[in-house]
Amino acid sequence: MKYPENIVNVAKLQPDYLGFIFFPKSKRYFDGDIPNISDNIKKTGVFVNASIEFVIEKVRKYNLNTIQLHGDESPKYCADLQHAAVYLKSDKRSLKQVQVIKVFSVSNDFESYVLNDYEDVCDYFLFDTKGKERGGNGITFNWKLLNNYPSKKPYFLSGGIGLDAVEDINEFLKSDASKYCYALDVNSMFEDKPGFKNIEDLKLFIQDLKI
Repeated sequence: MKYPENIVNVAKLQPDYLGFIFFPKSKRYFDGDIPNISDNIKKTGVFVNASIEFVIEKVRKYNLNTIQLHGDESPKYCADLQHAAVYLKSDKRSLKQVQVIKVFSVSNDFESYVLNDYEDVCDYFLFDTKGKERGGNGITFNWKLLNNYPSKKPYFLSGGIGLDAVEDINEFLKSDASKYCYALDVNSMFEDKPGFKNIEDLKLFIQDLKI
């Protein structure tokens, strides 16, 4: 999300999460103010190979509930972040109470063993399509690769999910591969421009999902 009025309108649809990208090279880079939205919506900061100090600064400033790591962050980095002995000025929460999502870019040669070292240092995995950009490529990967998902950790499914994927998603959610699918992450396929979501398309998507 990027534009205040659009943020408010998307929040009215009551999503579980809203994402704000704090990666300066992104065309969706966020540096404004977040309008007042429901406390039931988890404000999520998206970071790419940022310093822990930078992440903590944004968590404090925007009172983020969730951190999504979209770069090459190591297990040690995740552990250091997850266990940082820092208290947030806004409500005195420790950083331990901020959930960490680690993103993995998936292609046909994705090796699931890379997940092993992250099992204990993040709260969720997110699987996105490997592409030219760090995210928002608008491409769907082969979800059948998740048939061999080796973990019990809940994960977000991402990568090119749009209105035309609703039927495939409903089928996927019936499969064994979806057993630990916790959430769907949608982005570029619902945009009129980077960071600006089409409200009517989102309404249709929510309406047609059989969940």
